[in-house]
Amino acid sequence: MNGDMSALQNNIPITQGLFGTTELDEARSAAIKKTYALLSLGVVAAIAGGFIGARTPALVQFFATIPGWIVAMIALNAIPRVAMAARHNPVMGTLALIGDGLISGLVLAPVLYMARVVAPDIVPAALILTAIVFAGVTFAVMITKAQFSAPRGLMTGMFFAIIGVIVLNMFLEIGFLGMLISGAIGIFGVFILVNATSQVLNNPEYDEPTMGALMLFAGLFNVFVAIIHLLLIFTGRDD
Repeated sequence: MNGDMSALQNNIPITQGLFGTTELDEARSAAIKKTYALLSLGVVAAIAGGFIGARTPALVQFFATIPGWIVAMIALNAIPRVAMAARHNPVMGTLALIGDGLISGLVLAPVLYMARVVAPDIVPAALILTAIVFAGVTFAVMITKAQFSAPRGLMTGMFFAIIGVIVLNMFLEIGFLGMLISGAIGIFGVFILVNATSQVLNNPEYDEPTMGALMLFAGLFNVFVAIIHLLLIFTGRDD
């Protein structure tokens, strides 16, 4: 998911990405809000793709094969290129971003299926935690005006992550150790998203919300996959 996003990454040191403040003009402040609105469409599409894929045996079997993996890699690299090419066309760019989300969810079919079989609580836990972390960072972005404060984004995101862990424990009864582990994973996700947001805002080539949404989606996708694997590892059910 990261190959086509390299143009927008590592523009500033990670310390600045996590602890710096970025001054924003009115246009860029509006652009990052639109970016997060578009990102939410990609996230919803990815959830739909994952839901469909994990419950369709033919897709699970296909993406678990080498040809399926090759098709997935081609699609995951081709669709962001289409979205980038169409980024100045709001309709086409948005459709490509939704397509990117849908395909990303579908290619996770084998992982989601296995997680659902061996540990039915893992997928809901990963979804809840990812969604709440995303909501926290989105909230920090939406209240941004003349400057984006990465530390404020971190604090807001971490607060939401802690709330997310409490919610997880209420519904799934993960226990104290599970809460600690899930909290650490959630905070890790906040760090990734806040740094990615800072990188986008500090890139001189960032001139259109679709471009930023693509990079942030790649980061969020990786956070979700990492959360699933880590939760499986810490519950002793990772192969």
